[in-house]
Amino acid sequence: MHTEKVTNHIVNWLKEYAQKAGMDGFVVGVSGGIDSAVTSTLCAMTGLRTLCVTMPIHQAKSQVTRGDEHIAQLKKRFLNVTNVEVNLTPTFESFKSQVPFTADDTFLDLSLANTRARLRMTTLYYFAGLHRYLVAGTGNKVEDFGVGFYTKYGDGGVDLSPIADLMKSEVYAIGAHIEVQDSILKAAPTDGLFGDSRTDEDQIGASYDELEWAMQMVDVGKNIDDFTGRKKEVFDIYTRLNRANQHKMNPIPVCEIPSNLRK
Repeated sequence: MHTEKVTNHIVNWLKEYAQKAGMDGFVVGVSGGIDSAVTSTLCAMTGLRTLCVTMPIHQAKSQVTRGDEHIAQLKKRFLNVTNVEVNLTPTFESFKSQVPFTADDTFLDLSLANTRARLRMTTLYYFAGLHRYLVAGTGNKVEDFGVGFYTKYGDGGVDLSPIADLMKSEVYAIGAHIEVQDSILKAAPTDGLFGDSRTDEDQIGASYDELEWAMQMVDVGKNIDDFTGRKKEVFDIYTRLNRANQHKMNPIPVCEIPSNLRK
């Protein structure tokens, strides 16, 4: 990958899209992870107003610190960057107090994790509407089009996706090029939605490097019988998640009415 050229291409694409849409800038949810750090920096590089929003919900201190450090250095580098913190913990707890559930609900933890993401999406669109900004997505290609590792109408609810055609390794390469801080470049990827220390790899069962490999194998027509051992296990994880999460990747199905029923 020609890192500098790809970086410039994304920055130009962002700027042209916003100008054609008649919008004044971007809003980005900053988590302390590589994807949001790269996305917010690319938005800042357009010269258009860029609002970085942190939205802690029982967040690990290390994630909050990394996010704050990233925003601080971004504001030093770019005069068009502003930030705001919205503590969503009370909102999340209030929501939990109003909905019925039992402690042994099988999908309770996952449902609450997705609720966190959707509260954040709502918050980002509040600021987007307030300032005429576009909500910039932070999903990469492996997450968005490979295993569907995101929340539908949560972090998947965005106006445009500047890094969704980049593999995770390519996001890291651009991150290093645009001077994202080492603490983020070296941190284990995590969505931070469960209020504990679990990483993306813990949840998925495979690393991003492994998932990239599996995605490439599918693209060249390989199937699970072509592999053994760990490669077979990773290929199975990738293809299983890809099938299960097609509802996130495909357009919302519309029940089309046959013309003969309209007569």
